Amino acid sequence: MGAAGREDRQLIIDRRQTPRGELVLRRAGEHYEVIADGTFLMDTRDGRSERLLVREAIAGRDVVRMLIGGLGVGFSLDEALSAEEVHEVVLVEVEPTVVAWAGTHLRGLNRHGVDDPRVELVVADLFDALDSLQGRFDAICLDTDNGPGWLVHPENARLYTDAALERLAGLLQPGGRLAVWSAAPDDAFEARLREQFAAVTTRSIPVARGPGDVIYLARA
Repeated sequence: MGAAGREDRQLIIDRRQTPRGELVLRRAGEHYEVIADGTFLMDTRDGRSERLLVREAIAGRDVVRMLIGGLGVGFSLDEALSAEEVHEVVLVEVEPTVVAWAGTHLRGLNRHGVDDPRVELVVADLFDALDSLQGRFDAICLDTDNGPGWLVHPENARLYTDAALERLAGLLQPGGRLAVWSAAPDDAFEARLREQFAAVTTRSIPVARGPGDVIYLARA
């Protein structure tokens, strides 16, 4: 069997029922995929955009306290913890299952994980946690669901509303940055960002199929 044939063979590694529906971790060749309620959510094939999300957020900062919304397969967290200037990361992840996979099936994927002493793990919905987070951040990175315009879980839309963006802006240090990952361009979301932040830029990362990933970078 050729490489393409091996890649097509998918093996279910774990399947969990959660309050937000079914989560499945499966292996396709040497890669892992996360499926939420039958919809593809993320995989381990290419972490370029998740890592760029972090690099853009912390660029030019000497000492960084970060907030990361969404663990995923750990690329963003690993990139943050690989940076010498990052001294603290508050990681908010809603799914205990995703946290469990990071410490078991996906443990060898990244050099750094949730057990790093610089990480404060908060298992909660990020929107619900916004009002209880303490202190301000030099950088905030959101990699939640598939971004503002292509949601697997409709309730995540509230994280991209004007009210949430205003709260996120209030959590940033002066000159701090909010970086938001999206699976596709979203003009309406970009317009809302521009209403809340002094400057907004975008970065597009080509992918193998479909529209490129987009990073929205907003400066307080």
